[in-house]
Amino acid sequence: MRLLFRFSIFAKTNYIIMKFITTLLLFISISVFAQSKTGTIDIDYIVTQMPEFTEAQATVDTYGANLDTDLQVKLKSYNDLLDQYKEGEAGFNEAQLQEKQQALFTMENEIKNFRSNGVKLIDIKRDEALRPLFKKIGVALEVVAKQHGYTLIMQTNESMVYIDANTDVTRKVISQLGIALKE
Repeated sequence: MRLLFRFSIFAKTNYIIMKFITTLLLFISISVFAQSKTGTIDIDYIVTQMPEFTEAQATVDTYGANLDTDLQVKLKSYNDLLDQYKEGEAGFNEAQLQEKQQALFTMENEIKNFRSNGVKLIDIKRDEALRPLFKKIGVALEVVAKQHGYTLIMQTNESMVYIDANTDVTRKVISQLGIALKE
C-alpha cells in the first residue's frame, strides 16, 4: 500500500509539472509567433524576370538538343543493326544468331539507359545554369527580409489557398535586384 501511495504522489507531481511545462510552452509559442513577421515569395516568377534567365534557358536547351542528337545517332545505329539482323536472320547459324541478338539487346539497354540518364543530365544542367540566379535571389531576399523585419518567408506554391498581397515580397526582391518589370 505504501508503494502505491508513493507512486500516486509521484504521478500527481509529474502531472502538475507536465501541465506547467505545457502551459509555459504555449505562452512562449504565442509570444514568439506574435513577434514574427511572415512573408511569401514567388521565386519561379522572379527567375523568369531576370535577364540572365534567357541565357540560362538557352544553355539548357542547347544541351538537351545535343543529347537528343546523340540519341538519334544511337537509334539509327540500332535500327541499322536490326535491319542487318532481319536481312541475314535466315542465313545465320546458331552462334551468329545469339551474337546478333546479344548485340541488339545490349544496344537496347544502352538506349534505355541513355534516355533515363538524359533526363537526369538535363536536370543537372538546369540546376547548374540556374544556381547563380537563385544565389542572387537569395542575397536580395536576405536584404529585403532584414530591411522589412521578416522572420519567415515561404515559397508560394499551388497548395497555398490564400496569400495576403501585403505579405508578398516578390516585387520587393525584384526591385532589390534592379529588374524593371514589364507589365
